Amino acid sequence: MFRSTLVFSGHANPPLAQKIASYLQMPLGRVRLSRFSDGEVFAEIQENVRGADVYIIQSTCAPVNDHLMELLVMTDALKRASAGSITAVIPYYGYARQDRKAAPRTPITAKLVADLLSTSGINRVVSMDLHAGQIQGFFNVPFDHLYAMPVFLDHLRQRFAGEMPVFVSPDAGGVERTRAYAKRMQADLAIIDKRRPKANVTEVMHIIGDVEGRDCILLDDIIDTAGTLTNAAQALKDHGARTIYAAATHPVLSGPAIERIVASPLADVIVTDTIPLSAAAEESGKFTVLSGARLLGEAIRRIHHSDSVSSLFV
Repeated sequence: MFRSTLVFSGHANPPLAQKIASYLQMPLGRVRLSRFSDGEVFAEIQENVRGADVYIIQSTCAPVNDHLMELLVMTDALKRASAGSITAVIPYYGYARQDRKAAPRTPITAKLVADLLSTSGINRVVSMDLHAGQIQGFFNVPFDHLYAMPVFLDHLRQRFAGEMPVFVSPDAGGVERTRAYAKRMQADLAIIDKRRPKANVTEVMHIIGDVEGRDCILLDDIIDTAGTLTNAAQALKDHGARTIYAAATHPVLSGPAIERIVASPLADVIVTDTIPLSAAAEESGKFTVLSGARLLGEAIRRIHHSDSVSSLFV
């Protein structure tokens, strides 16, 4: 089925890459990634890729710069080996939060990364749940933006087969995403109004919607330091919510995130495997991991056969 197609993986998330390759019923391509003594990245493609359609699976998660450089160096190696096309499958797009000038004399690093990827020789990009959808416009190559919603909805429909929970947006910026889930699940919607006095510090003001005595699911795209999420969970608890869950696509979980989640009223945090969980997160017992491999693999299959990708979400 996938003649002259190869899938390679960087070091960011080998288990996800292996699951995608299994879905496509093909082995992962052989590549040797190593470091020089000073830390420089070196890549050697150990397959014949001349004229092949190549897909590189690499999340730019922590350590972000190392994984980004791996992706760029692998792309350059493939381009110089005369690959027919190179598609970067980036389940988690790092630097996505730097998508605009938030203050004078600051960079738009999401655009810089897009330029680096394009210059390296990438012909197409596939990513999932971008923090800011307009990042697609930073690229002058085709960009397929996937949504983890089908993965979450399949799980939530089975888990909450009886009374539907209330879907809660932890801030005003996530209302559109939360409304989409609530509409498809025929469930209620609530919004948390917050104020952010300074970076990584949030103060919950009040809740719009009825959560008293209800199960609630907080929805977000990224869990970084978990300050927003845990403050929102505590606010829901203070307003009489029965059981509080969270669902987020990308478990960045930096700094005190795990400690905050463990100490919070959250009963379960549902995430995808776009970023591998740390050992501490797995041991906490607070996380349920869903795999996006089937969704990403199906997107690759459709791209390869020039079929519709958007129909995955209709």
